[in-house]
Amino acid sequence: MYTNNRDAYRQFFFTTWQKHEKKLLLDAAESRLISIILKHPEYHYLFEKPEKWEHQEFDLAENPFFHMSLHYSIAEQVSTNRPAGITEIKQTLSTRLVDSHHAEHLMMEQLCHMMAKAQETGSTPGDEEYLNSLRGIAS
Repeated sequence: MYTNNRDAYRQFFFTTWQKHEKKLLLDAAESRLISIILKHPEYHYLFEKPEKWEHQEFDLAENPFFHMSLHYSIAEQVSTNRPAGITEIKQTLSTRLVDSHHAEHLMMEQLCHMMAKAQETGSTPGDEEYLNSLRGIAS
């Protein structure tokens, strides 16, 4: 799923949705993506006419593909527990908030903050800094 090619990236979304609609077998990455798409019915219109949306420009803050990709990133991190400790943090947040989806949104904010900081400084964010920011919202 990870690519710098926006068209290929979006095509993964569209192809996965089409496979879901046709009840075809999904691989692990596709299954993870479908679970995220299904939690976002407000974005289903994108998948009804992929040719209309595959090249559409969006402001970053309003980009549905970016939003769902952040969910995907958090889900991937939690499923692999990388960085180590993130699964426990997600469980703590989900229990405290009684809403796993809201917990992911809070975690996504921290992930965005770390990505922006890395872009500003030209450095790679450290796991401990990221985990500490997540622990801060989980406590």
